[in-house]
Amino acid sequence: MLRRKSRVIDAGGVKIGGDNPIVIQSMTNTSTSDVESTVAQIKRLAAAGCQLVRVAVPDSEAARCLKEIRKLSPVPVVADIHFDPPLALAALEAGVDKLRINPGTMGDKALKEIALAANSLKVPVRIGVNSGSIHYKYRHLSRVDALVQSALYYCQAMERAGCADLVVSLKSSSVRETVQATAQFARDNDYPIHLGVTEAGTIEASTIKSSIGIGALLLQGIGDTLRVSVTGPPESEIPVALGILRALNLRQGADIISCPTCGRSGYDVAAAAREVEALLSSVELPLRVAVMGCAVNGPGEAKHADYGIAFGPREGVLFAKGEVIKKMPNEELPKALLQLIKNS
Repeated sequence: MLRRKSRVIDAGGVKIGGDNPIVIQSMTNTSTSDVESTVAQIKRLAAAGCQLVRVAVPDSEAARCLKEIRKLSPVPVVADIHFDPPLALAALEAGVDKLRINPGTMGDKALKEIALAANSLKVPVRIGVNSGSIHYKYRHLSRVDALVQSALYYCQAMERAGCADLVVSLKSSSVRETVQATAQFARDNDYPIHLGVTEAGTIEASTIKSSIGIGALLLQGIGDTLRVSVTGPPESEIPVALGILRALNLRQGADIISCPTCGRSGYDVAAAAREVEALLSSVELPLRVAVMGCAVNGPGEAKHADYGIAFGPREGVLFAKGEVIKKMPNEELPKALLQLIKNS
């Protein structure tokens, strides 16, 4: 796919935009005032593959903790500010790597102050526009047009104040509105785009909505960072984000394909597929790996896979490029598959 060209910004050493790889983000759900818990969660997110972590700054105590959190964090830290412009200025002074603001919850005067401070400290800013916080000038428009015009208004206001290192997100809880607004905005602007579907729900609902919304935009070459929003542990967001990128060949890693199973299956294929996913989660090679339930869906139908296993009533086979390598007991197949990949 042809990637949309955008300007490049630097968030604490992480490059966003241009030809740089798409950046995976998440957000802590700890109290930011609890430095120990927040840093522990950031480290878990980083270990899972998150490259940029946002923390909520709801009050002055949270703002005071940002400097320590930034010092201990293994990845760049983004301060998330709503309603309270002085907190945005405090976060900038604390040394955050990036600032995320929702201008719809602030006034135009405050936006100029934040832009001046961010520009002075060379800190990039994400302009977040949600369907529930559009600019009052555009409330008579359709929701999609209101999102686009609000984003343009806020970006132009920031640029007039000298702040050009901007990332933009346009989000709605409606997948269709999110895709339409983001695509419309991206068509005529070169700001890096952050992708996500807001208020996407629990892990099951979010996986569906995010995969459709984020995937639809990535297929158009749009998107420089992304977050899969989940109601629940933020650590659960990262495998979905990685999966979306890998499915579109935008991130290297093992692509696990597995059959849906049927009455011919003599083994718990679902459990085996989960085991193989876990074993190969850290593999960063562009591999297609098959986990099949019987001879029907075995090496023949999965010959396009680089490596694979197919179970039988008691014994199954280990194969590569459709060629059987070895027969062995079913329970030994997943670890033998990993060993084969490691040795290749």
